[in-house]
Amino acid sequence: MSIITDKTNKNQRVLMMGNEAIARGALEAGVKVVAAYPGTPSSEIPKVLGDVADEMGLYVEWSTNEKVSLEVAAAGSYAGLRALCTMKQVGVNVASDFLLHLAEYGSRAGLVLVTCEDPGSLSSTNEGDSRPYSKMMEFPLIEPGDIQEAKEMTQWAFDLSETIHNVVMLRSVTRMSHASGNVIVGDLPQTQARADFQYHGGFFDQMTGPVMTLPGTAPTQRLRQHAGLEKAIACFEKSPFNTYTGPDRSEITIITSSAATFYCREAIAILGLEERVGLLKLGTTWPLPPRLMEKYLAATDRVLIIEEGTPFLEDNLKALFVDLSETVGPTRFHGRADKTIPSVDELNPDIVMTALSTLLDLPTDDSMADYRQRISAALEGSVPDRAMTFCPGCPHRASFWLLHEALKLDNRRGFICGDIGCYTLGVADCGFRAVKTVAAMGSGVGMASGFGKLQRFGLEQPIIAVCGDSTFFHAAMPGLVNAIHNQADMIMVILDNAGTAMTGFQPHPGIPVGADGKPLPALDIPTICQAMGVRVEIVDPFQFAAARKTIGDLLDDAGGVRMLVLRQACALSPARKGKKEWTVSVDPDKCLGDACGCNRLCTRIFKCPGLIWDPEKRQTRIDEFVCVGCGVCAQVCPQNAITVEKAVKA
Repeated sequence: MSIITDKTNKNQRVLMMGNEAIARGALEAGVKVVAAYPGTPSSEIPKVLGDVADEMGLYVEWSTNEKVSLEVAAAGSYAGLRALCTMKQVGVNVASDFLLHLAEYGSRAGLVLVTCEDPGSLSSTNEGDSRPYSKMMEFPLIEPGDIQEAKEMTQWAFDLSETIHNVVMLRSVTRMSHASGNVIVGDLPQTQARADFQYHGGFFDQMTGPVMTLPGTAPTQRLRQHAGLEKAIACFEKSPFNTYTGPDRSEITIITSSAATFYCREAIAILGLEERVGLLKLGTTWPLPPRLMEKYLAATDRVLIIEEGTPFLEDNLKALFVDLSETVGPTRFHGRADKTIPSVDELNPDIVMTALSTLLDLPTDDSMADYRQRISAALEGSVPDRAMTFCPGCPHRASFWLLHEALKLDNRRGFICGDIGCYTLGVADCGFRAVKTVAAMGSGVGMASGFGKLQRFGLEQPIIAVCGDSTFFHAAMPGLVNAIHNQADMIMVILDNAGTAMTGFQPHPGIPVGADGKPLPALDIPTICQAMGVRVEIVDPFQFAAARKTIGDLLDDAGGVRMLVLRQACALSPARKGKKEWTVSVDPDKCLGDACGCNRLCTRIFKCPGLIWDPEKRQTRIDEFVCVGCGVCAQVCPQNAITVEKAVKA
């Protein structure tokens, strides 16, 4: 039995991660349909729900991409089933096309969109903020302020969705999704929901008519949408998720939301400002409840807005203040806009304490700076400097070595258009800086398609696009179709490591299992591409001789799109993890270190973590605890000093 389905813990405190609390809240709300595309920090929500799909009578799927996942969830809602869709911040951009139409038409059964965002870009290529979508597309936004609220607000979001008949966005951030806290759990309903899609009602009958947004229908549907927002505001005015602590009239009132609530509480406590500073924690952040805001704005002359992401709350609060200024009186606002709070990166208690100390003219406390200096000095030299790198035995390291080597030998200044995944590290030293463009998922092949049509303007450089197997299904297929149709001169390389490795090996359409672990038909990428009329070659990147020849042939075969599938399972995948194919060793008689002429190619350039430079012996050695036995380094060493033998099976 999973922690999120344990019925024996009702009304007991259970330690849960934020994402687990969101999943539990969805179960307590009676969710039946769950669809998602994996993306840190959101991936655990559908994962834990998929693990209990049979037990709880759910349908859970890892969808091809975020747009499709929201469409699947919406179908559940229109058929009368409560539905949940989860994604990370960049995924909302992918889903936004359908989201606009969904918000305009509305929903039926409760429909909740969870976006888990990544301030500070801890595991992302950007600090994208999805909150503006709620204002732009006119649907409610709510944000839990702690782990207990993550559970309760998820449950409440389904009720709110059915009150206004529209999608509700619940926003989490990394420090909320991946933090843990005590959660008091409630009942798990035992419902036998039956799906039934009603479509025989009138055209504008939201609950029984056809589901369509068509030219000329928008004004009527948006009026209905606005009526729903008015209902949401009425709910927000009395929401228990908006709380205030502090004096009746404060010198400064902090208005905050989400994980920033933790930092504000800690900063006020450390500085001892409980009698001077008020803290208004908002759980309902769009639309802002005007009467509630009027009450607390009137009780202070200065407001400090603390929020993760862009100044979304700050800007909306200032806009609302214009309407309330006659009753509220003069108010000064501080936040990201006036640089009281840094304009980028994630927040922490120190940042909030610094802001409060500046605004209240408190003595500067240098103890934290001194503490950091002492810690830095104590750790200097004792903690190794570790740059981001591919894992030991990662097939991407071998793939980029081969591609970089081939382009260098080709000597036409060819380059690689990259994509989003573990292999984005192709831009770094561990990927030999082979990748020269990185943008959104699928953009590698789209940009390569464009570069591949510039020969008429004198471009003579070979173009290679790389993407992973999951990304191929997610977003690369349209770009590939475009390249084939327009006869772009390019090579498409699929780095097929048998799973969505970057976010936890969730299955994709090329994997023969679904979110619940049950068998599903796998779609074969080479077969799909061959059906498009493309030359397809399949090579193991660990087999250097065959791979080198194939890449060279594809570079010579100019004209049109050529496809190369570099197929080798991730070293951390179930297929390879803990299983050594080769026992690797270094021959001390052949490894002459600095004197052998290779300039320490293995440890200075190839840099697999399983290879270690021994400064005393002036030789390379194998770290047997780190090495996964892929044997690639033996093919890299030009002096044949690294040898491999078939590993003895346990």
